[in-house]
Amino acid sequence: MIQRGGIYRADLGGARGREQKGKARPVLVVSNNGINQQPLVVTVVIGTDAKNRTRLYNTDVRATAAETGLPRDTVFMCFQVRSLDAARFVKDEAGSPKPAGLMPRARMADVDRALRLVLDLE
Repeated sequence: MIQRGGIYRADLGGARGREQKGKARPVLVVSNNGINQQPLVVTVVIGTDAKNRTRLYNTDVRATAAETGLPRDTVFMCFQVRSLDAARFVKDEAGSPKPAGLMPRARMADVDRALRLVLDLE
């Protein structure tokens, strides 16, 4: 089951303009687990290799490879919120979405703060 705080790889094909795209992009699940258990879409923020970001904004959350389990440091761009069908997630041999990493609790608190800013919830 897809879990909040889980980092997965997703196919973000069909993007336009400044939307993030790619076949195996890291995405961080931000929707709650009650929604994630339903046959609905899953809400994520898109990640990018930290070396691609020379400047961090207050809507970005940088996470190291050591703390997430990803192969490289990643910046999660919380202004890039998307809802994805589960079919976009890279699957394991059994056909289930395959986790690529896990965001630690402290970093998820940073993501929550950034999302409140992006969505004007403060």
